[in-house]
Amino acid sequence: MQKEYFAHETAIIDEGCKIGKGTKIWHFTHIMANCIIGENCNFGQNVVVSPEVILGRNVKVQNNVSIYTGVICEDDVFLGPSMVFTNVTNPRSAVNRKSEYAKTIVKHGATIGANATIVCGHDIGEFAFIGAGAVVTKNVAAYALIVGNPARQIGWMSEYGQRLSFDKFGIAVCPESKEKYKLENGKVSKID
Repeated sequence: MQKEYFAHETAIIDEGCKIGKGTKIWHFTHIMANCIIGENCNFGQNVVVSPEVILGRNVKVQNNVSIYTGVICEDDVFLGPSMVFTNVTNPRSAVNRKSEYAKTIVKHGATIGANATIVCGHDIGEFAFIGAGAVVTKNVAAYALIVGNPARQIGWMSEYGQRLSFDKFGIAVCPESKEKYKLENGKVSKID
């Protein structure tokens, strides 16, 4: 049976992986055993995807990214160059903690910037935007704009990746898409 995805000749794909149609896996990338990769994903060079990672459709993984066991990325997630996930909160070389891997879920449409670190066990909300170099040590709300070390929220982002400015009624309009958003009780939602 012919594969429906592209893998560069230097890429390594271990046994038991399910890789969706239209996915592209570039130079020196290693997809480890039993991963589930959705359709139309793209992996840059030097990416490591540890065993049993689950990625949805249209996930973009830039160069030098490490995605460790316990990570789930939903559809349309962007992982910037050299960003990294962790999967143990208190690692020691001489102590095996494979049974303690913590789960991290990156929700639909979220962006994680270059060189950011996501400490395990913290979920990233839908369409959240994690700035370059941020170190995320707690859960991130949907549409939140997060920067710094330790990461803190400094605003809100639209689904198009534009900063939102809310009026006195809690309404914002994305300058690119013209879609409307409402801020209520510390949460943002898109208005249909």
